[in-house]
Amino acid sequence: MDAFTAGLLQRIRTTESDLTRARDEGDDFLVEVEQGELDDLRRLAAEHGVEVGATSV
Repeated sequence: MDAFTAGLLQRIRTTESDLTRARDEGDDFLVEVEQGELDDLRRLAAEHGVEVGATSV
C-alpha cells in the first residue's frame, strides 16, 4: 500500500471516530462538519480507486 492510500484510509478512520464521538455527545454542528469531511474523503478515495471497507458510521 502506498503512502497516499495509507494516509487517506487513516484520515477516514479518524474522521469516522470523530463523527461517532460528536454524535454521542450530541454536538449537531460538529456532526455536520465531520460528516462533510467524511463525504469529501470518501469521494477522494473513489476518484483514486481506493477501496474503503464497510463502516459502522
